[in-house]
Amino acid sequence: MRGSSRVVAAGAAAVTVAAGLGVRAGADDAFAKYAGSALYTVLLCALVALCAPRARPVAVAGTALALSCAVELLQLTGVPAELSAHSTAARLVLGSTFNAPDLFWYAVGAAAAWGVHAGARRLATPSSSAEPRPAASR
Repeated sequence: MRGSSRVVAAGAAAVTVAAGLGVRAGADDAFAKYAGSALYTVLLCALVALCAPRARPVAVAGTALALSCAVELLQLTGVPAELSAHSTAARLVLGSTFNAPDLFWYAVGAAAAWGVHAGARRLATPSSSAEPRPAASR
């Protein structure tokens, strides 16, 4: 099952990147920015799940939220801005400018990813009520 969890997580990461590119290409500036912030955390959730397929959904979402917030707060130092000036990859991963509302949108992304992950996990786990019970011996 762990292998299939990784495949699902990798697929979720790919779909999230595609959604981010689609939003960026087709939406106005404000919507695209905040949807991108939420999707950034959703992508981190998928990557955390890819690396730790047995982790509980709340741990995956919490880890991704903490990483997102850490990157945002790091932007207060100016280090990401300096790195972003020289590297497209750094700009995509670290951003450059602190924006407090992003912290809220990261939480929205983490909550959405947690909901999808928890729901998918429930669907994939057979319920104990569906298992046949052994006949009682007398």
